[in-house]
Amino acid sequence: MKGLFFAVAGLTAVFLSSAIAADKLDPSCGGCHALTKPTDTSLDRLLTRKGPDLWFAGSKFNKEWLVSWLQDPKPIRPAGYPYFKNIKKGAKHDEIDQSKIAAHPKLKKADAEATAEALMALKAPADLVPAGAFKGDMKGARMGGLAFIKFRGCVACHQGENGEGGLSGPRLTDAGARLQPDFIAAYTTDPQRFDPHIWMPTSNLKDLDVQRLTAFLVQLGQGGK
Repeated sequence: MKGLFFAVAGLTAVFLSSAIAADKLDPSCGGCHALTKPTDTSLDRLLTRKGPDLWFAGSKFNKEWLVSWLQDPKPIRPAGYPYFKNIKKGAKHDEIDQSKIAAHPKLKKADAEATAEALMALKAPADLVPAGAFKGDMKGARMGGLAFIKFRGCVACHQGENGEGGLSGPRLTDAGARLQPDFIAAYTTDPQRFDPHIWMPTSNLKDLDVQRLTAFLVQLGQGGK
């Protein structure tokens, strides 16, 4: 009983701290992004939201990247969000309708730093993004690259190395600079826990495969590190 009490108290503290952090963000952010965990996890909500949820941003992004990106935002999702609302029929295949892609606001440096600070305070529960989800072994990166390009077909939706790949998912050419390794591993393992009904499937990968894919993605955008 005592253990249950402390678990509930811990979860309450996480939710309260996230709510306080969310209050520090510009209210306009909430117009496109969920800054606290939504109670509505229906497919309708997923299809109508304007941008990805940010209630776990502090467990997802690297702060240095956030500060830089907020000052000069470049599209992360080539076809916008959600992608199927921003495509049109082309001569040979569907094409991106650039007229439907909304530009993200640019922030001045001080505002970008303050926003990044607030976003980094929005932490996922420990069981959603466990510390040490990525074990740090980079030796499997080459096999992870083969899985990304060939064996698992990730490249069908995501741009990987050299910007080659699909357009429906977020580009991953700079994944190592943008995303925290533990988040990459946790999301790859079970994206449906983060985004119920999301079009990225849960593939029931073995942990070794998750580790290799994560190692491959971690090195992207790191300038050869």
